[in-house]
Amino acid sequence: MTAALPAGSAGDDCDGVVEVSHDADSNRSARDCEKLLTAMAKPKGAASANSSLLGRPVGANSEETRQRILEATMRCVAAVGYSRTTIREIAREANMTSGSLYHYFPNKAELVKATFDEVATIAVPRLEQAAEDNAATLDKLMAVLDESVRVMQDYPLAVAFDRAIRAESPQHLHLAENSDTRFVALRNLIRDILSQGAREKVLSRGVDVESAANAVYMIFRGLNEYAASTPPPEEYHATVAALKQLLRGQLFGQSR
Repeated sequence: MTAALPAGSAGDDCDGVVEVSHDADSNRSARDCEKLLTAMAKPKGAASANSSLLGRPVGANSEETRQRILEATMRCVAAVGYSRTTIREIAREANMTSGSLYHYFPNKAELVKATFDEVATIAVPRLEQAAEDNAATLDKLMAVLDESVRVMQDYPLAVAFDRAIRAESPQHLHLAENSDTRFVALRNLIRDILSQGAREKVLSRGVDVESAANAVYMIFRGLNEYAASTPPPEEYHATVAALKQLLRGQLFGQSR
């Protein structure tokens, strides 16, 4: 026999704790659940006798644990989508309890947003640095392309995670806003590089900077999608090499 907590109670955010078993041999009693919900509702920093179980595990490295949670989120969402992913599954994938996970993130939506933020925080500075490390316009563009490929190799689940969120119903698309911010930054970086080329008169005659920036940006997005399909490495790198040749020829009038 089970008793469900009322809708809208603190239990709504407690994945796997909403229903409380009253069987004699149950591992989770109604009292245990009440303690868990009370602990979760305490102000940050409040003392708890069960803090090693319900809050951050004793001796745990906060940042390492957070990274493990974010990686687990990417794996779960990429595999089954946002709607079918539960906090319990993410916690299991991260090798921790749901109660411990809630110490870091209040709900699934905030966890997904934080995962997008993490990817953007890593990717955008790397792409900007790749451009800054080169002086010539063409070298900047090629360096950003190469670094984009390396980022995708370093975070292979990021693209599949992004695509899984966007494949959901429109009500979940707001979760991808943080990802949009990352791609807008990429598009602006490409535009700035091409604007430099226009000022230095190294772009092919008749090239419109804004239109070219949109085209190159969409090519980069296409590479992201292509990477998500996990093509053979040699095939992927051959595609990138062909893309470089096209960019050199069409934008800069160079055959090599």
